[in-house]
Amino acid sequence: MALTYFAVYFLIPKYLFTREYGKFALYSFYTLAGSSYFIVLIIYGCMYIYQGFNASNISPMVKNFFFILILVYLVVGLVSFITILNRNFRTEKRNRDLQNKILTAQLQIKEQELNYLKKQIHPHFLFNTLNTIYGLALKQSAHTPEIIHKLSNLLDYILYQVAKPRVSLNEEVEHIREYTELEKIRFQENLKVELQVGDMDKQIVIAPMLLIPFVENAFKHGEIVDGYLQIHINIQLQGSSLDSRIDNSIQINDD
Repeated sequence: MALTYFAVYFLIPKYLFTREYGKFALYSFYTLAGSSYFIVLIIYGCMYIYQGFNASNISPMVKNFFFILILVYLVVGLVSFITILNRNFRTEKRNRDLQNKILTAQLQIKEQELNYLKKQIHPHFLFNTLNTIYGLALKQSAHTPEIIHKLSNLLDYILYQVAKPRVSLNEEVEHIREYTELEKIRFQENLKVELQVGDMDKQIVIAPMLLIPFVENAFKHGEIVDGYLQIHINIQLQGSSLDSRIDNSIQINDD
């Protein structure tokens, strides 16, 4: 028992688990030699005591030094093996728990980033739209209620509807239409928008805000050429695939 405790609570944790293999081998050899010496002394002492009690009745296996040493070290080795195995299981479990915590934290961060992106509307677009509404209101334009209504619908979709894990493809396309209508009112005669949408299955659902950011970027990075900002949007459903193409006009420098 003393040898087992010494190996399990001192040798293995101090040298084997810390990967000091040279010291572990050296001190294990010292322990083996020293323990063998003391075990032999104990056996001799027991046999000396038993001489007065008819030692001939003692089992030959008890008087076999080599057998007793093998038996002792077999017990020590078995307990040490179980200790190492148990430690490896605990370490592996801690690593799995840590990895799960890291993955959970990463997923939460990604989810927060995704929610932020879903709810994000470009400040430049909102500022320009509000300025357009202000100008139309000053002119008492008949388009003022319409643009306010479309902007309200678009903000409702961006701020609230994106909380849903999925929205219908038709709903996404409809808000793209409202977005382009807002831009038409803002740019007036300086904008040409061509929106081509194929037949859409009402059962098809997609992640919210999947297409609108691309449309917004087309307006943001597009340039007026020959007096017009031209935007071409093509959305088609091909079987189980959704194909979308968005083009905008840009200035090309001959240099």
